[in-house]
Amino acid sequence: MVLLENIWWYLVLIGVMILVHELGHYWAARFFDVRVEAFSFGFGTRLFGFRRGETDFRVSAIPFGGYVKMAGEHPGEDGSADPRGFQSKPRWQRLIIVFAGPFINIVLAVALLAGLFMVHYPKFPSTPSPVVGYVLPDGAAAKAGIREGDQVVQFDDKANPVWEDILLTEVASANKPIQVAVRRNGERLVIPVTPALDARQGIGILGWTEQADIQIASLMKDMGAEKAGLKSGDMLVKANGEPIRAVPKLHEVLKRADGKPVEITYRRGGVENTVTVQPQKSNADGAQERWMIGVQLEPRMVITKLSFPDAIRESISQNTKSATLIFKLLEGIVERRMSAKSLEGPIRIAQISGDAAREGAVPYIGLMAMVSLNLAIFNLLPIPILDGGVILMLLVEMVLRRDLSLNVKEAVVKAGFVFLMMVVVFVLYNDIAKMLPSGG
Repeated sequence: MVLLENIWWYLVLIGVMILVHELGHYWAARFFDVRVEAFSFGFGTRLFGFRRGETDFRVSAIPFGGYVKMAGEHPGEDGSADPRGFQSKPRWQRLIIVFAGPFINIVLAVALLAGLFMVHYPKFPSTPSPVVGYVLPDGAAAKAGIREGDQVVQFDDKANPVWEDILLTEVASANKPIQVAVRRNGERLVIPVTPALDARQGIGILGWTEQADIQIASLMKDMGAEKAGLKSGDMLVKANGEPIRAVPKLHEVLKRADGKPVEITYRRGGVENTVTVQPQKSNADGAQERWMIGVQLEPRMVITKLSFPDAIRESISQNTKSATLIFKLLEGIVERRMSAKSLEGPIRIAQISGDAAREGAVPYIGLMAMVSLNLAIFNLLPIPILDGGVILMLLVEMVLRRDLSLNVKEAVVKAGFVFLMMVVVFVLYNDIAKMLPSGG
């Protein structure tokens, strides 16, 4: 059942992305009076559809993409001399038609987040600068000398960063030294840190977490926390007398307890209470088997609503940060500081789609915005047969003021197709590898 749900929500997600992307090409082509022969959702054999005017709107057999077929789209094919054919239009018009697909995906990403923020905008309670709530023993941050309670006042070139800024830089900076300024006991210290490469995920990690109030988001049935009377919304204060200022801290306390009962102090309605909870060994959260009390924890968030102008500004800001992260990740992969394992393929996206949909509309809409932005950036990469490759060839022709030869274009497209197939095979293999249990 979960597998079918994942497939369904993946098809909904990718279907919206494809439809919007191809509508961008379609509307731009119609604006410049290019004859559109087909608008297809999917590739391969036509399953069903309808004809409106001169365009065949169809659903095809392979639902992993789509296309708009324009008259005379490729040099040498039938219709290339048609005055309403794609190749007959000025290069600047062709450039706009090709760019319109990724562009409308960017617009969709901004619109989705803006609409979401107008009804549901989560934020952490305001703090001057983030404080480190947990440092993983033997992690990169611990080895560099970062301690719990340090206040991060500068991270790389960002002064007074929010934790989101720190994470975006951290994950894209594997094996790259970063200067961190912290305030400790009133003294400002500058500490160089180098995020380690997470071999499984292919991203940079420092092994630290922001200090926050930690609350119970949900409980697992028939496990220690539920039996002890804990409820969703309770704020965790201490575990075995140790303050809980970050989610990993509880995991550490449970590991040290090694199955012995744990005293949990929590706050409910402003009143603190202490209960004894019996841990159980489980892998119910999908991780490796470990001691658990059956709680899903999350930092306390303040949910508010933004006005339309503020929602647009915040959406543009978050999409800009996400786009910057994507380019930094690609830069890290090219420089071989980072692994291409950080790339997600259709299998992982299907899993993430199903998980987000089961959590509710807010996570799913947020995922749609992220996928839409990723699709836009991927399509703008200068790889032949992608929109970015076509744009690059048009720009080269505009500079040369002449068309490239048909042989050159065909060779470039073939090379691009082979490269793209290699990428597809890799991400599928990568998705499967991530699903397998890690060694050790």
